Amino acid sequence: MTALRVVLEDGWKTYWRAPGDAGIPPEFSWRGSHNAAEITIHWPRPHLFESAGLRTVGYLHEMVLPIEITPTDPALDVWMAGEISFGICREICVPIIVNVENLLQGPGGATPAIIAALAALPERREGIARCAVEPVLDGVRVTAEISMPQLGPVEVALFELNGVSSWVSESVNARTGGVLTSTVEIVPYDARPFDLDRGDLRITVLGGDNAVEIRGCLG
Repeated sequence: MTALRVVLEDGWKTYWRAPGDAGIPPEFSWRGSHNAAEITIHWPRPHLFESAGLRTVGYLHEMVLPIEITPTDPALDVWMAGEISFGICREICVPIIVNVENLLQGPGGATPAIIAALAALPERREGIARCAVEPVLDGVRVTAEISMPQLGPVEVALFELNGVSSWVSESVNARTGGVLTSTVEIVPYDARPFDLDRGDLRITVLGGDNAVEIRGCLG
């Protein structure tokens, strides 16, 4: 386990993996790495921001992303090297590209910043969302009914779709008792209706200082 740490001056922010309409999504290339069979980035609970009437998702002050590496050969050291591009924003957004490298040797030790970031991951829950899908002119509309206790006074559901390059609208959210109903439209780059696999949906619900992540949606 290692981590990417970005420290920001006051008033600046950077973005979550799904940054919203006004954000810049982070991109990672690990082509210079050796003895790294699998690399998994863990994303702590983000915050919501309003920018020119648009919702963006990200981090203020500091972003620590734990990076979990499965070595090809556990007996050997891991060399991590790559290129990371991301955006930082205040009144304007500035794209940043940095090259990183690090030699990981031995078992390592406890790092408070990484422990805190892992503790801030959204809680994973399964089987609590049911989704209705209907075609619209340029894509599909998804209405999710999520059965769970209220997380905070204001709740927002963030939708991601694996495997299809697409734009996802801001969600419209309403709660009735123990059910949060959230609706989005998903538009692929060819702007046509498509067959959506509910298993490819990932929904992250933010409310107050709490977050829940749901992988897949029942029919």
